[in-house]
Amino acid sequence: MSNRITIVFSIEYNGTQYSGWQKQHNGKSIQGTLEQALCSIISQPLSITGSGRTDAGVHAKSQIAHTALDLSDITIPLDKLQKALNNKLPKDIRINGLCTSSSDFHCTKHAVYREYSYTISTKESVFDKDFITYIKYPLDEDKLFEIGNIFLGTHDFTSFSKKNPSTNSYVCDVSLCEWKPMKNTNYYRLSIGANRFVYAMVRSLTGTMIDYARGIISKEDILYKLENPCRNPSIKRSAIAPASGLVLEKIMYPEFYGIHF
Repeated sequence: MSNRITIVFSIEYNGTQYSGWQKQHNGKSIQGTLEQALCSIISQPLSITGSGRTDAGVHAKSQIAHTALDLSDITIPLDKLQKALNNKLPKDIRINGLCTSSSDFHCTKHAVYREYSYTISTKESVFDKDFITYIKYPLDEDKLFEIGNIFLGTHDFTSFSKKNPSTNSYVCDVSLCEWKPMKNTNYYRLSIGANRFVYAMVRSLTGTMIDYARGIISKEDILYKLENPCRNPSIKRSAIAPASGLVLEKIMYPEFYGIHF
């Protein structure tokens, strides 16, 4: 009888000092740092799979990752593993929770909902620079608050993403896209949720909505790109928003996998 189990982690991190989730040859990654910490505990090489590849500088409140290992390789009780890992990790990465799931569970393939936030401010602050993007131009609040609805539903987001050779479809079903004020009138937070996201989609949509609130582009411009997905270089696109304001908030799975922290 096999003692092999699938361990699932909920991880939060400040991505400022990292090259992103995925391991890089020339940069420090979240994935690589986690694998190094876990390998130091079980004393053998293994890989950790993440639910998504957050870019350099992007943060997470609950990135989900999993790994498969043999219980006989763990020298400490499973209920002590979270604390042991956190003792090995730098202070900008924390394991929030840990559970086990079925052997067929895959944190990327089986996710049914992902949610991000993006926070901006029209007031610059040295204390916010890692997590909030400063917008130095005036914004029309009413336009910012109403534009998110335009992206709800199932659309091809080719016009609002970067090309990824491994992506076969750019169709996503967006069920949440809403800006709200926070703290005071200088701070605004976008919440956006979908069944899936494609490369740089959230930051591209954010840059587009900011341009609309600045009066640079019209709703008709956005609708045209949404209804005519393409990457035609002759069609001007809004700049992709910086990584600093983006946070992976949560990921959801079918209940039968038992992903609870």
